[in-house]
Amino acid sequence: MTNYSNMNNFVTKKQLSNQIGLSSETFKRYRLQGIWQESIHWQKINSRTTLYNLPLILDWIANRDNPQAHQRAIEAYLHSLPSNQPLKRGRKVS
Repeated sequence: MTNYSNMNNFVTKKQLSNQIGLSSETFKRYRLQGIWQESIHWQKINSRTTLYNLPLILDWIANRDNPQAHQRAIEAYLHSLPSNQPLKRGRKVS
């Protein structure tokens, strides 16, 4: 299983284009049409920077004909985020 929590999974449009062979205009179209979901497949960092979740986009490509399988990958990614980890119980060290 892919470790989705690794921040190195996020790449620039140039890196993504080199990996999958599509143009940045295609990425923009997928974002605007809602094919790729914000905060899942891509993140807007500021007005000039958008980063892409490479493992999820590769999974989307592999599972274009099987949206349920891709949805499982999305759920695994969301579950792997630090904000979705259970709180650790125990004594607080002072």
